[in-house]
Amino acid sequence: MIDSNDTFDGMWPFAPCFHEIPIDDDAAAFRLHYVDQGPLDAEPIVCLHGEPTWGYLYRNMIPSLALRYRVLVPDHMGFGRSDTPPDREYTLESHVDNLTHWIETLNLEKITFVMQDWGGPIGTQFTARYPHRVKRMFFANSFAGYGTAGRKDLPRLQDSRWFRWIGEGLESGRTEAVLSHLGSTVLSVMKIPGFENSSVVTEAWLRAYSSPFTTPPECIGAIEFPLDAYHVRIREYVQQGAAGVSALKSIPAMLAEGMRDHAIPPDLAIGDFQALWPERPVVRLANAGHYCQEDAPSTLVSLIDQFMQSNP
Repeated sequence: MIDSNDTFDGMWPFAPCFHEIPIDDDAAAFRLHYVDQGPLDAEPIVCLHGEPTWGYLYRNMIPSLALRYRVLVPDHMGFGRSDTPPDREYTLESHVDNLTHWIETLNLEKITFVMQDWGGPIGTQFTARYPHRVKRMFFANSFAGYGTAGRKDLPRLQDSRWFRWIGEGLESGRTEAVLSHLGSTVLSVMKIPGFENSSVVTEAWLRAYSSPFTTPPECIGAIEFPLDAYHVRIREYVQQGAAGVSALKSIPAMLAEGMRDHAIPPDLAIGDFQALWPERPVVRLANAGHYCQEDAPSTLVSLIDQFMQSNP
């Protein structure tokens, strides 16, 4: 568990906010952590992280975006400063349920989602069900998941370097052994999908990304995320949201794609995006990897601002 007072050498100066989400009638609520920066009456940007990161991924983007917008960055259950309840299922559906409870409680409307990795499927599934709350969708090394069905011309997610590593280690137990010790393995794990910018790695950076995972039980969210995709356990829930695809297509969207991504193949991300939004912009970032927020934060800030200004 991260110390709520740790600013990681000043790189995370944002006051913590917490929202309690009920689990069920027999279990106590768990706390979901988020930051809330910028004018409260400004348009909200909700930044969603993926595996195995947390809101810290957006640290270099929050101050600039918060000059004009209300920037909210939640940590998914089991990540960052959010709790890791042992009696909850860690599925795409449960993460969307948590996001829904949080958004409805804060009564957020006209949301611009900024989504990386698992943030894309989570934000997409929320939008497919509640399109009236979403104004724009900005994907950054992520994908919606509705433009790939039945297509043989796109690479498979399971064939990427990251998912080959996941699959090859399942029988031997290596995958779970490594992911259940992210407190010491997080940097090497992030390098597999495509962490490029080693210049940002400091003792504070390592502490920020490793401290949510001090014990194996605290790693359950990071273990279940890739297994949910590798075993295609998300299929039924995604299909249930398919009725909202027409609404998705009507929402302005943009994709910024780090071309050194080894988790979600760039051709897959771009093909998926263009199948839903054929006329919407795709920006290829030649030197960025899967964690493009670490590689090109100022570029992303500029793209997000331009995207919002051109879709008022």
